[in-house]
Amino acid sequence: MTTAASTLPLLIELRTEELPPKALQKLGLAFAEGVRKTLEQHHLLAADCSVADFSTPRRLAVVLGAVLEQAPELSYTEKLMPAKIGFSATGEISPALAKKLASKGLGHLAPADLITESDGKQDYLYAKGVAPGAKLADALQQALDYTINHLPIPKVMRYQLADGVSSVKFVRPAHQLIALWGDHVINVQALGLTSGRTTLGHRFMADQSISIVSPGTYEQQLHDEGKVIASFTARKALISQQLLSSAQALSATIGTGPEVDALLDEVTALVEHPTVYVGEFEEQFLQVPPECLILTMRLNQKYFPLFEPGSGALTNRFLIVSNMQVANPVHIIEGNQRVVRPRLADAQFFFQTDRKIRLADRVANLSTSVYHNKLGSQLERVERVRHIARYLAGQLDANIEHADRAALLAKADLGSNMVGEFPELQGIMGAYYARADGEADDVVLALQDQYRIRLDTPVNAATLTSAVLFIAERIETLLGIWGIGLVPTGERDPYGLRRAALGLISAYEQLQAGAYLAVNDSTTLRLPDLLAHAASNFATDALSDTVSADVQAFIYERYRNQLNNDFDRNVVDAVLALEPALHQVHARIQACASFAQRPEAASLAAANKRIANLLKKADTQPGAVNQAMLAEPAERALADVINTLKPQAQAQLAQGDFTASLATMAQARDAVDTFFNDIMVMADDPAIRANRLALLADLHQVMNQVADISRLAQ
Repeated sequence: MTTAASTLPLLIELRTEELPPKALQKLGLAFAEGVRKTLEQHHLLAADCSVADFSTPRRLAVVLGAVLEQAPELSYTEKLMPAKIGFSATGEISPALAKKLASKGLGHLAPADLITESDGKQDYLYAKGVAPGAKLADALQQALDYTINHLPIPKVMRYQLADGVSSVKFVRPAHQLIALWGDHVINVQALGLTSGRTTLGHRFMADQSISIVSPGTYEQQLHDEGKVIASFTARKALISQQLLSSAQALSATIGTGPEVDALLDEVTALVEHPTVYVGEFEEQFLQVPPECLILTMRLNQKYFPLFEPGSGALTNRFLIVSNMQVANPVHIIEGNQRVVRPRLADAQFFFQTDRKIRLADRVANLSTSVYHNKLGSQLERVERVRHIARYLAGQLDANIEHADRAALLAKADLGSNMVGEFPELQGIMGAYYARADGEADDVVLALQDQYRIRLDTPVNAATLTSAVLFIAERIETLLGIWGIGLVPTGERDPYGLRRAALGLISAYEQLQAGAYLAVNDSTTLRLPDLLAHAASNFATDALSDTVSADVQAFIYERYRNQLNNDFDRNVVDAVLALEPALHQVHARIQACASFAQRPEAASLAAANKRIANLLKKADTQPGAVNQAMLAEPAERALADVINTLKPQAQAQLAQGDFTASLATMAQARDAVDTFFNDIMVMADDPAIRANRLALLADLHQVMNQVADISRLAQ
């Protein structure tokens, strides 16, 4: 049993040149996990061993709280080979067995050390014994080698070592290696370095050698002597707290959202001793669209723009996360203000220059911008999207002129100076320029919303044109990219077809939520019709013959994956097997899920599955039921039930009441059970057999109007 005295904490630190900030946190976690995992495999970690990961711009480190110098002895049993092969006639170890033993590190064993046991068929040789536990020094070398080779390095670089001859590959040049078990240095090597106990502090505030006493003092020594906050988590928390307090002091906010979170992670990876300062710029720059200023501050300068807490309006102040803590930060603040001012001036110049050309006048220039060499120019793409948008507008009683105008202008801002500098502002700048040109409000909103990932609010009169453009753009993308063979594979989807399919689905859902697609209407905006119309706008032979069917199947498969997160898989399969109108899917799933809970569900699902199998085996397609040929009571009873329930179920289906339609057909359970108990469907008489199959086909059709309930059978 391991005692506290037999374990000591272990520190591993690899000091490097500046690591890539966007990868730093992952690198730090992977470094710690790689060391921990390898030592655990060698049984060198105590049961209560803690793990603390550290990562700064210039170091990766881990401290393990309780590590053994040598692992406990381990009993082993190795099955070797049949005894008749392993021993010679004189009882000596055969060459084959000697080779086997050597491969397992057991070459020292003699014949007397081996055990013969029968496996029930023949005698086998086994090696049994107790192996000494792994030594920390040996295992730690393996841990370092494994960890360095398995780090999630975004881009490896090769650099020359100090000897001027040999070279190694790593994410950045490494300069020092620490390996401390307690206060003892463990001798290991990595990247041309030999372990010691020294590191360096902050590049500017404490650029001096620090001798680490022990793993327990590592974090505090770096803080006190080196002015380095080694923990990524602690550094991030400190920055967040300073940002919050600085913003509150100015009656402002840094905003929320994934962009803010990502910037916080990035600046945490850029500094070792963070201090937040306040900068400002001239108010005249606030005349530029705020998205331009926000993007340049966050993306180029790593600043946190400040907003008014009530309105969310951008202010002319920003927060700087500096890597220096000084008594008088005036030079740092002024330096950052000097740096950001030309960036903002560029944004102002781009905006004012772009405004000199109307957005509509930029459309013709799209003819020289290649969308894809197999699909033509951006202008050709615009024309395809316009045709699709007009079709959609007609289907949805939207303003066809506005839909066409939005599609015409959608990509015009690609030739603007601002989008050329900041591609992330596509659509956003188009909306600004369109509004300045006096375009209709719904057209402006459509341009602004076209790059959204999904629609998440019900469509209304103001956003109907947006929904039309949103769908048209995604349908054109899906058909075009899929049609030229660029199908998503595994994790690769460079053209975002999965995202486009899910966005399309969200549009159908929100059109239904906004009452533009009624749940009882399966004819308006049918997906097969939409795909066929959209495909007809591509050049002859531009797309594969099966593209519409393939894209439709792909969209439903994406929907299936999404729905499986929230609903029973059998219910989802039952509904999507019919490929119903996209805006009806949720209502049908709710109805099918409700039906699946009914006591009749299991029996009817099994019967329905049986009917499907019988119909597959039929020699011919079933015709109409001949009532006069229904001689048996059970088949007459089933026919009466179908004739009674069918019109009710169909009327409820037509009204969009899928739950009621399924509940109505659930009343057929007793008649169905009796029929299968009493009737031989595949009768010898061909006419009787055909009539019974026709009866079952009639039942099958009405039972599966909402979903293929055979998919509910377990």
